[in-house]
Amino acid sequence: MFIVEKEPKSIAAESYRTLRTNIQYSSFDKEYKVIVITSSEPGEGKSTTAGNLALCMAQGDKKVILVDCDLRRPSIHKKFKVSNLAGLSDVIIGKSDLSKVMHRYNKNLVLLTSGKIPPNPSEMLSSKVMENLLEELKGSFDYIILDTPPVQAVTDSQILSTKADGTILVVRAERTKKESVNNAINLLKKVNANIIGTVLNGTDLSRNKYQYYYGEK
Repeated sequence: MFIVEKEPKSIAAESYRTLRTNIQYSSFDKEYKVIVITSSEPGEGKSTTAGNLALCMAQGDKKVILVDCDLRRPSIHKKFKVSNLAGLSDVIIGKSDLSKVMHRYNKNLVLLTSGKIPPNPSEMLSSKVMENLLEELKGSFDYIILDTPPVQAVTDSQILSTKADGTILVVRAERTKKESVNNAINLLKKVNANIIGTVLNGTDLSRNKYQYYYGEK
């Protein structure tokens, strides 16, 4: 279970609510509707961050869909304990209808798992079909949260960041090296990604008030 559900009064859960508020109030000229969540390396907590943020936004009475765009190492179905027999990849190639593979988690939150792992994830995510899918989702949801692979591992996050309104980079405290973070930021900037903030994940709560931090770049 995610922290915003398991311990809603915790400092970490409150930090996610702060992150939600900052996203909502940071977009004066353009609404941040499609948001990419990524990290520089594996194991930094991007999927957990994406799940908690999606849940938090849904608690704020917004219609939210969390899409597992990590077509190489998907994890959203495991974290939410739902089936992944069919999902995003199956919709893109036309094998499944979108309405039949979406999972309603609660009143405001819908999940779209990765589906079967394809041989060509980057090509699928950069396709016109994926672009059209995002446009379709915009008509039904207030926020579309995309959980994507680490930036330095593959190009998928760069591709999706060009289709998103904003990108959030998750950084693991006392683990992620500064050079790695800088390299990830540079890779995103190369495709003109709109980096709207970073999340510092996994700090020691005994020494620091906040487990998660949001800061606009």
